Amino acid sequence: MGTHIEDLVNQKVEQIKNKENVFDSGTVIKVKDYIIEVSGLENVTYFEKVTIWEKGMGYVNQINEHSVTVAIVREYAPIKIGDIVKTTGEQFKAVFAKQAIGRIVDIFGTDLLSGKVFENIKYINIENDTIPIMDRREVKRPMLTGIAGIDLIYPIGKGQRQLIIGDKKSGKTQIALDTIVNQGSERVNSENDVICIYIAVGKTKKEIKTIYNELLKRGALSYTTMVVATNDDKQPVVSLIPFVGLSIAEEYMKMKKDVIVVIDDLKKHADTYREISLISGKTPGREAYPADIFYLHARLLEKGCQYKNGGSITILPIVETKGGDITDYISTNIISITDGQIVMSEKEFAKGNKPAINYKNSVSRLGGAVQKPEIKQLGAEVRRTFLSYLETKEVYELANMDEMTEELKNKMKVGAQIQEALNQPKFMPLSNEEIIDRFESIIKQEGNTNEN
Repeated sequence: MGTHIEDLVNQKVEQIKNKENVFDSGTVIKVKDYIIEVSGLENVTYFEKVTIWEKGMGYVNQINEHSVTVAIVREYAPIKIGDIVKTTGEQFKAVFAKQAIGRIVDIFGTDLLSGKVFENIKYINIENDTIPIMDRREVKRPMLTGIAGIDLIYPIGKGQRQLIIGDKKSGKTQIALDTIVNQGSERVNSENDVICIYIAVGKTKKEIKTIYNELLKRGALSYTTMVVATNDDKQPVVSLIPFVGLSIAEEYMKMKKDVIVVIDDLKKHADTYREISLISGKTPGREAYPADIFYLHARLLEKGCQYKNGGSITILPIVETKGGDITDYISTNIISITDGQIVMSEKEFAKGNKPAINYKNSVSRLGGAVQKPEIKQLGAEVRRTFLSYLETKEVYELANMDEMTEELKNKMKVGAQIQEALNQPKFMPLSNEEIIDRFESIIKQEGNTNEN
């Protein structure tokens, strides 16, 4: 801590010597909730940190012809027209601390459990340049979730971006939490050294506390950091939190770590960004979202990759839909950016099939490329058999079994067995060996019947 303070003092002394400590000041001319318009800041730059004298702090989010727009991230007292705004000459940055693993942290490096700021902190950019294509490598290592329906049928690789999408209360967050918990058993069974980052976008403190307790009970916090912006935070903070979480992930990736990042959720993030844009005066587009909403999420999810040093960032963004509609504006945008999607079904959830995955609409664009040969072969057979069963079931669900042919009866019987085997209680991960044991006998049974 002493070294950090000494560095700051030395930096300030150098600025005074070079006459770099003289900054502009301006005046607030308009206040719209957490967005203020300021005149007089002639030399300010985009995303520069500014302070409102003893009242708050923010960053420049728009530069106009005669004024600038500032987004407020902290407010200590009500900001009014006429207040003095000073530039700092510094880019607005987030805080990274290695000791944040196992804790709930915010954008300012505060441990929300104790209310204290971490020591030995490092200031990091909210957003870094995207990793160049030449520094990326092929995604081919499996990222095991412990969920049979995913690892077997729609696998995820380290460095992949796999969307989890579905209606409210259909088990989206549970898929992500199961994945995080499974990394603990993977650590025991291999040399796996995964760091997990759970990003909460505008969630309630109660929801965050529940997730924290679930991870704590299962020992998953020894390798997990929760980076959160609650619904009590300013909207600009909520809009920046996914970028902060991924900047932290990049720090670990450069240390040759594999990182799993869960963003919960991007629909809330899009709505927050829309609100900020409308208040800032940006021209609204489709569904009132600004024109750059696709670019916003594209450059966010582009952080997921297999890095040349062996580290990787796997991103699991979550998107909430309404009425099972995955064709709305934000959903289709994110589906087109990611490498596949796990679609959750409220109907399957109501039937008691958990995890409630809609296997017909789910996709993994990498598929067998990230699976071991034995599970790749079994997965292809299970997927073909099960999807065929689901199509047949829609037609013959109400039919009399006695009127079916033997072949059709067997198809329905095997399909039902696969459906039963895919059901799995939460926080009960399965290894690849357990998945093979569970499904191999079912597929062999189908093969024997077809031969007869």
